Amino acid sequence: MLEIVPLGGLGEFGMNMLAITWDETTIVVDAGVMFPDPELLGVDRIIPDVTYLHQKGRVAALVLTHGHEDHIGAVPHIAPLVDGPIYGTPLTLALVEPKLDEHGLDATQLTTVRPREQVTVGPFTIEFIRVTHSMPDCVALAIRTPVGLIVHTGDFKIDQTPTDGEHFDVHRFAELGAEGVLALFADSTNIDRRGYTGSETEVVEAFEEIFTSATGKLVVAAFSSSIYRMQLLVDLAAQFDRRVAFVGRGMLRNSEIAQRLGHLKIPAGVQIRDSEVPGFPAQDILCLATGSQGEPMSALSRIAIDDHRYVKLSEHDTVVLSARSIPGNEKAIGRVINHIARRGADVIHEGIKHVHVSGHGSEEELKLMLSLVRPRFFVPVHGEYRQLTRHARVAERVFAGRDPKPETLLVENGDLLHFDAHGARIAGKAPVGRVLIDDTRTGEVGDEVLRDRRHLAEDGLVVPVVAINKQTGALEGVQEIITRGFVMENSEALLADGARMLREVVEQASIEERTDQGLIKEKLRVELRRFFRKRSGRRPFVLPVIMEI
Repeated sequence: MLEIVPLGGLGEFGMNMLAITWDETTIVVDAGVMFPDPELLGVDRIIPDVTYLHQKGRVAALVLTHGHEDHIGAVPHIAPLVDGPIYGTPLTLALVEPKLDEHGLDATQLTTVRPREQVTVGPFTIEFIRVTHSMPDCVALAIRTPVGLIVHTGDFKIDQTPTDGEHFDVHRFAELGAEGVLALFADSTNIDRRGYTGSETEVVEAFEEIFTSATGKLVVAAFSSSIYRMQLLVDLAAQFDRRVAFVGRGMLRNSEIAQRLGHLKIPAGVQIRDSEVPGFPAQDILCLATGSQGEPMSALSRIAIDDHRYVKLSEHDTVVLSARSIPGNEKAIGRVINHIARRGADVIHEGIKHVHVSGHGSEEELKLMLSLVRPRFFVPVHGEYRQLTRHARVAERVFAGRDPKPETLLVENGDLLHFDAHGARIAGKAPVGRVLIDDTRTGEVGDEVLRDRRHLAEDGLVVPVVAINKQTGALEGVQEIITRGFVMENSEALLADGARMLREVVEQASIEERTDQGLIKEKLRVELRRFFRKRSGRRPFVLPVIMEI
């Protein structure tokens, strides 16, 4: 029996991960992250909970479809569980390698594959099929299992005019469909957009207009993984006699990787360093920057508040946001646009000119995939529940009148999908969830840490400082209460009363309690919390400091 379990990416955008098991062999497809909502204070990334993989034992292989963060961001956290190779195309693995380095992990597991190539892992044979997306080197997977063929599309759109000439492999999907596919797992991201997504080259016209009319500096913010967009802009810069500077760590790193692998070709003399920007006339400069989502520490945010060492905006400059706003980021992006407007620069975004095109197929492309593959079972993946249900309804229309009619399975994270000789069914639930990662601590953030952070944010912090004589247990000096983020009327009187209460609590305690740090600390914490709740209705975070003298 074949067991397939989505561990992330269904009912949500990001964190894509799928486990496929036959007997003792488990392979995992993708290991992505998700970026947190603002209320998850101090959390940098969210990765899937891998309890299920621990239950299965070791993972025989990790297979990556492409190099976007929502598919490779969690690789360093999953790699220690993988006993075999990590398969990916050259660009995907080039983006994974620095992540492994950061975590002190060995990169020897990384195994390069190319489209139409096949690899065998235990009972599975995995074939890689070229698809087009918003970055180069993306593949879909055809996985041969003992019960039949599984096709996983990865992220895709059908771009008939790809900038690198690497076409979507329609022929192979049609051949697999003719051969017979047991189940299709297909990207649902843009199912609610009608028609076709359109080619990456569609943005050229809008950018030509911008290059023609811009009289000052041009700053274009895009995702650092948008290598096709980088190439288009570099070509236009060369055509319009502008020098190109990559600004921001992600943009620099990815442009270097893309050049090394031949995905980004920059004519001699066109590229300059960001430190050289002030030395050229404004009308001769194009800056490609990170920060299209308004991230606070990104290059564009720093440029917008005039905090970048080399790139300064003036009133003749033009800033282009060449990316869609990820839901939830609208406020941050709006803030950055306001700052840019204060500098007098002109701002152009998707709502004004056609400066961005999605990397995901719209309704007609997703219909075409269904028609090509003609699976016995169809499982929509990658998207919130509304996208998955809509994809299921569209599939009903595509398969209308077919006999036997393909069956659609609406699956959520953790559902155990079982395939055997009798068909497919949802056979239970695996443990799934989210693990919150704080990069500065390079570790997981527990529920209690988040609760404390929220508590601090809402009610503030109170630090009572008490000095106690080590030998006699008597109070020394003046008791002090320090507050942060705790705002009250008559706070001076309140704190003076609080300090008096501290003295009373210590004086009423026995000598044993006073000379035992743990006991007296807890006693002060409880009493002070009660005092503040009674007097102010607030519940600040109380953190006593006991100094033994």
